[in-house]
Amino acid sequence: MARRHRPSPFRPSSVARARCAGGAGVLALLLAAPFALPAQQGAAPVNDRPNPFTTIEGWAKMPEGRAWGSTSAVDIDPDGTSIWVGERCGANTCVGSTLDPILKFDATGKLVKSFGAGIIMWPHGIHVDRQGNVWVTDGQDNLPRRPRGAPADAPLPPAPAKVVGHQVHKFSPDGKLLLSLGAPGGGRDANYFWQPNDVLVAPDGSIFVAEGHGGDNARVLKFAADGKFLMAWGKKGTGRGEFDQPHALALDSQGRLFVADRSNNRLQIFDQSGKWLDEWTQFSRISGLWIDKNDVLYAADSESGSIEPSRKAWLRGIRIGSAKDGTVQYFIPDPDVNSRNTSAAEGVAVDKNGVIYGAEVGPKALKRYVKK
Repeated sequence: MARRHRPSPFRPSSVARARCAGGAGVLALLLAAPFALPAQQGAAPVNDRPNPFTTIEGWAKMPEGRAWGSTSAVDIDPDGTSIWVGERCGANTCVGSTLDPILKFDATGKLVKSFGAGIIMWPHGIHVDRQGNVWVTDGQDNLPRRPRGAPADAPLPPAPAKVVGHQVHKFSPDGKLLLSLGAPGGGRDANYFWQPNDVLVAPDGSIFVAEGHGGDNARVLKFAADGKFLMAWGKKGTGRGEFDQPHALALDSQGRLFVADRSNNRLQIFDQSGKWLDEWTQFSRISGLWIDKNDVLYAADSESGSIEPSRKAWLRGIRIGSAKDGTVQYFIPDPDVNSRNTSAAEGVAVDKNGVIYGAEVGPKALKRYVKK
């Protein structure tokens, strides 16, 4: 593989600096940080980096009478400061709800737009493309299920009139449904999708989907801009190019595709044709992933030591470093060190001013992190 030249960590080229205005505050912090070599496979946990951020809670305001539900999907509008989220209707599912799960807030926390009721059951990943279209992965369906703890022979609730779920939807900025990928209710193997986790649109319009939140399916699928299926790679496993919960996607400035291979506790890096390039473990067990225009990488770990007790040595939180060379420079830790559930940010996004947004499933929150 062709590795990128590394004359100095976190120091973008003059071309990159000229075209990259977003995240300038965080970039300045990284440029001032001491150099640290990337952790290698099996190395000690990366928990000791400084935290130059203050946490702001409760800044986004829901309509009267509506509470925050589990939230893993967050992205930034093309205006650079407005925030889009996929919120699970005050609970951890939108099945049976009439609430809109797709919400847009301005930078002050005012809700300015919502849509998606009856279309999306379990918003998991969200991506806003350069035209402002909103792409959402729906990781569950609305088929009837027995209540938790019910006997195996207990009767199922009535089936819905219309089956939805396990799809990827493209909405206009005003909420008009423009395109749906996948069969309603889902598909496996040669069909798609089953529990799609994340979606990303490349600058050339290619669409990438990470699929497989559990079970035996685990792969990345690529589509043309019109939704035509092009290719897929990966299967359930631990080897190169194999996945166990490919949970989040991001592209760096070179066009390399980063896949957060969560249950394998690693990042895998590919070209856009699925060629394996590299593997990193120093960013921990990644649920959420963001790479800004300066190649600053933000990795959210919401499970180490809680959902995954074997990783007690790794603290949950957001690790910040370089997509160029893999160094980790900063760490925003989860304040709830004793949680036994999903905790801290599961989704992460960063606005043009370097303000970080963490979407939380267990605590049911959307938090802001600003420089101290």
